[in-house]
Amino acid sequence: MLTVFFMNNKDAFRDYLQMEKKYSPHTVNAYLTDLEYFEKFNTLHFDQEDIDQVNYNQIRSWIVALVDENMSNVTVNRKIASLKAFYKFLLKTKQIEASPLLKHKALKVSKMLQIPFSEKEVADALTQMQNPIGFEGIRNKLVVDLFYSTGMRRTELIHLELMNVNLSSCTIKVLGKRNKERILPVLPIIAEQFSLYMKERLCLESIVDNEFFFLTKKGLKLNDTFVYRLINSYFSAVSEKVKKSPHILRHSFATHLLNNGADLNSVKELLGHSSLASTQIYTHNSLSELKKVYKDAHPRNQK
Repeated sequence: MLTVFFMNNKDAFRDYLQMEKKYSPHTVNAYLTDLEYFEKFNTLHFDQEDIDQVNYNQIRSWIVALVDENMSNVTVNRKIASLKAFYKFLLKTKQIEASPLLKHKALKVSKMLQIPFSEKEVADALTQMQNPIGFEGIRNKLVVDLFYSTGMRRTELIHLELMNVNLSSCTIKVLGKRNKERILPVLPIIAEQFSLYMKERLCLESIVDNEFFFLTKKGLKLNDTFVYRLINSYFSAVSEKVKKSPHILRHSFATHLLNNGADLNSVKELLGHSSLASTQIYTHNSLSELKKVYKDAHPRNQK
């Protein structure tokens, strides 16, 4: 049965994603869930015994079913990417001779413009956090400051370990996508906050996840929802933008650096992008700033 085939390859596929592709646990779980979703659909609608019998028409039927469930094109494309990765694994292990997704084209996705916070909005958010009191207040301010001063990802902040914080050199080591390490500089003013936070951290009654730098007041590692709500809460008071998330703060970091003359390659390295194409999405805002400078400075535009 096809179900048995999927089950027999599930662990090997997980190892392939973790060891060879170096995907994060979250991504691995998402890929496996998508694969199970397809397997159930295939079992329900098609009577097959062999993986070689699966053809693109059946996969297209699954795509139609996903769209009928009101899933966005972004979500559908992600699920198909999971299936494509599975077939790539089967090709590498010589279990199939060709992938039915060879000529598949992803569904069109409209590019959503990510609007960063303005420099004033960031300054206002930090102003309301001045002179924080107690463990949570000091931690929260450091979280916001660290996002904005380094551009690190939410998962990188959550998994930041004590041993990777070097106050003497004002640097931190983070583990990015596909387990890629990078060193990030920390501004001296932020390093001072690190020391203040560490004093408060030592006073916690119990510390469960001792290896992680940022903790809850119960001594547990932070989680995605907690960090999102933290950023959303502070920026809701100073911004009317629809999206107020850690990613928008990362976006603001990159945009503000570019607006102030930073080199695109340097911003790429700081963000941990593997290619300039990923970093260039942030240039739309710096381009508008460049146009303003050009308009104000060019002799032909002087009155």
